[in-house]
Amino acid sequence: MGLFRLCFLTLCPLASIFLISCTPDRSSQTEPTFDSNDIGGVVSSLTGPEAGVWVIAETADLGTRFAKIVVTDAEGQFVMPDLPEANYQVWVRGYGLDDSAKTPARPGARLELTVAPAASLASAAEVYPAAYWYSMMKLPTEAELESIPGGLNQYLTWMKNMGCVGCHQMGQKSTRTLPSSLAALESSEEAWQQRIRSGQAGNNMVRLAAGLLQGLPIKYLADWTDRVEAGELPHEIPARPSGLERNVVATVRDWSTAAAYMHDLSGTDRRKPTVNGNGLIYGAPELSTDDMPILDPVANTTSHFTVPVRDADTPTTNSQPVVGPSPYWGDEAIWDSKANIHNPMLDQDGRVWLTARIRGPENPDYCREGSEHPSAKRFPTTRTGRHVAVFDPATGEYQFVDTCFSTHHLQFAEDEDNTLWTSGGGQVVGWVNTRRFLATGDSAASQGWAPLILDTNGNGRQDEWVEPNEAVNPELDKRVPARFYAVMPNPADGSVWGSNAFRYPGSIVRYDPATNLGEIYHVPLPGFGVRGADIDREGVIWVSLGSGHLGQFDRRKCTGPLNGTAATGDHCPEGWTFHDLPGPAFIDLPGFSVESSYYTWVDQHNTLGLGANVPIVTGNLFDGVHALVDGGFITLRIPYPMGFYTKGFEGRIDDVDGGWKARGIWVSSGDRTPWLMEGGKGSKPLVVNFQMRPDPLAH
Repeated sequence: MGLFRLCFLTLCPLASIFLISCTPDRSSQTEPTFDSNDIGGVVSSLTGPEAGVWVIAETADLGTRFAKIVVTDAEGQFVMPDLPEANYQVWVRGYGLDDSAKTPARPGARLELTVAPAASLASAAEVYPAAYWYSMMKLPTEAELESIPGGLNQYLTWMKNMGCVGCHQMGQKSTRTLPSSLAALESSEEAWQQRIRSGQAGNNMVRLAAGLLQGLPIKYLADWTDRVEAGELPHEIPARPSGLERNVVATVRDWSTAAAYMHDLSGTDRRKPTVNGNGLIYGAPELSTDDMPILDPVANTTSHFTVPVRDADTPTTNSQPVVGPSPYWGDEAIWDSKANIHNPMLDQDGRVWLTARIRGPENPDYCREGSEHPSAKRFPTTRTGRHVAVFDPATGEYQFVDTCFSTHHLQFAEDEDNTLWTSGGGQVVGWVNTRRFLATGDSAASQGWAPLILDTNGNGRQDEWVEPNEAVNPELDKRVPARFYAVMPNPADGSVWGSNAFRYPGSIVRYDPATNLGEIYHVPLPGFGVRGADIDREGVIWVSLGSGHLGQFDRRKCTGPLNGTAATGDHCPEGWTFHDLPGPAFIDLPGFSVESSYYTWVDQHNTLGLGANVPIVTGNLFDGVHALVDGGFITLRIPYPMGFYTKGFEGRIDDVDGGWKARGIWVSSGDRTPWLMEGGKGSKPLVVNFQMRPDPLAH
């Protein structure tokens, strides 16, 4: 004990600040064992071995950027498994430390890496997750929020998971500081006004910040960056990875181009994640390009398939004007996409189904009033923004599915028709019978759509309805706007769930294909701000909330009737449970994490190795993901390059007999501005493979 205390007080002057404990001399430790295709060793400083720090091996020798990242164990030891033959630079990053020097190495090397305590608190804070910097932002006063419906909660709904953090990682170095071209302006408020006008998304950003939120974000963003510039630091310090977090192996690759970003990726069938084992991974470069990137994770090479559209006059995102010059791209319009792919999903045979635009917005006659199509007779539609397409990698064939409903996300049901359910339909939920389409190529006959109708008259069937703006009529049913954001076929009972985003406080909805009836459940306080969601195999919904929670909804817990005049959204608060997301709170709002999770995905089939039905949320302000395991969150972070931000992911099992090495989740970078990552302009979108080994030294 005396030796430990002496080390803590005299040799570790920053230890009490960074919560790093010293350990005795490592001469009694056993050296880690590893194979000839691994790199292993120990990380230490003057005070002894360093536990819970990241070891990074990076090479430029392969067909794509390649980095593998592991975490040291309690004795500072590490093993970096299964490295492709190449020349690597190996180095260390960790909380409370300055980055180590880079050491050249090849697989099979045993390294003794040395690090030094951070030279200052400011130096240490450079590698904190963005959340710790974002939490410094002050919030508007009650008086300032009086004219905004929902007040502070509505403001946070849009600032966190709907607006700013819905597209960018707020708090990374590039957002907590101002580019030199803007910093030279007269005031920081003027600089932020110019910043949010930048590029082809400038109209949307101005409409949110200056319109809906009445300019308040500009005031507080400017105050935030001024205080950072003046040297103010985060008010909390992150803890180093511990427990299961030290078992992670992360592999980082890049693909596509420096002007593109990836909304989602897919490399397997979610229903049977052994499909396409070790096969290609496909990306969805929303808005930015029609070149769908493809990663070969075995060869470590990338390629692309240029996605076509059916009609030559299909609109392009290049027509979106550059509202204000970008500090990075000037007046260049960098987005140019007709297909505007948002979400890919592989089917049981390895075909890639896409939510993709194929034509202009005007619907064909079979969608419209007067059509004999069964869905059109019930609820005709006139315009759509995005449709469905399918790419067969085996043949190179690309087919168009001309839908009468818009699409956004997509998921397959577990039925004999391999029904593909989609979100983004606005007033309807839409689906495609993919078995029929593949057999006939008939878009009209292979699709259906329906409005969401509540059974408010309680008779168990769909009848005539009143519209959303009309009062409930006990003699009729009631329609509610569906607008699924996430879409979730329920493997337990065949129903289909959706999340309703872009409204306060948000809700989740259920559609029963057997009865054509719907249900809606509002999120009760303290939860609010619904975004992406998923479902487990028992039918429980897990949803990312802008309130700093992971929401859990179990319909089986509802005690009241699920139809009738009272079943209009507020009738089952007992079905909700809230789990606090990791991370610090805003200075002005203690108790609620600033984490702004964009999406939740449930690992139904234990592809990561943390268990079946584990919900995993995007850690958008933590450079990674958070998994809820045994009631608590573990965070899997990408410490390099900082700024990694994801919107979607999936799990795959490459070999059922391959153990942990053949399992993992695949995660794409979804920040619309990859040039804001560490590395700056020229950085490409990333693809990350997270794997969980049984212990930190397994190989």
